[in-house]
Parts: sequence; structure tokens; C-alpha cells
Amino acid sequence: QVQLQESGPGVLKPSQTLSLTCTLSGAAINWKYWSWIRQPPGKGLEWIGSIATDGSTYYRPSLKNHTSISRDTSKNQFSLQLTSVTPKDTAVYYCAIGKRYGNSWLEYDYWGQGTQVTVSS
Repeated sequence: QVQLQESGPGVLKPSQTLSLTCTLSGAAINWKYWSWIRQPPGKGLEWIGSIATDGSTYYRPSLKNHTSISRDTSKNQFSLQLTSVTPKDTAVYYCAIGKRYGNSWLEYDYWGQGTQVTVSS
């Protein structure tokens, strides 16, 4: 059974660093891309970045300079760090796995329930 669970703080102030962790069930580690995606209020899905099974990382160009994705396979976890957050980073954040990545739910085979992140002063 494949399960993913996001964890991390729900509220941050501008300029802080968002750190989220995704814990995967054993079966989930076999998928090629482990990704972070988000959905801002009233907007569509936005791909943030992905880490592949070989450790390669891929980031959304507009977020590349303040995004980092890493993984700890011994713990079946991967993490997102987003530095210098602003209110525009307010969204529901999801971790997801699939054979591809992108801005559509169709790219992913499984995803977590999502966690609300609010950036406000």
C-alpha cells in the first residue's frame, strides 16, 4: 500500500524558511520522481520541484534560487526547503510520486493529503 504524509509548520512570517517533510510507505520508494507541488488559493496546481531515484533534482525555474529538495532513503523521507517566503507562497503543499512531474494531477500516481502553509506578518 502506498501512502505519503506531509509534515511541517502551518504558519510562517515573511522571510522565514519553510521546511516540509514527506514520509512514504515502503512501496512508494520505487517511484522514479518524488515531487513537491502546491495549490495557492483560487489557483491551479503548481509544480515546485522533484528529486529522482538517482538523486538528481529538478526545480521550477521561478523558484529555483530559493528551493532545495533532499531525501533520506533510510527513513523513507524527502524534504522541501523554501527560503525567504512571502505571502505569495501561501498554499496547500503536497508531496507526490510518479513516473513524471508537472503542473497536473495526471502526472502523479500518488500524493499526500496536503498541508496548509500560510505566510503572514
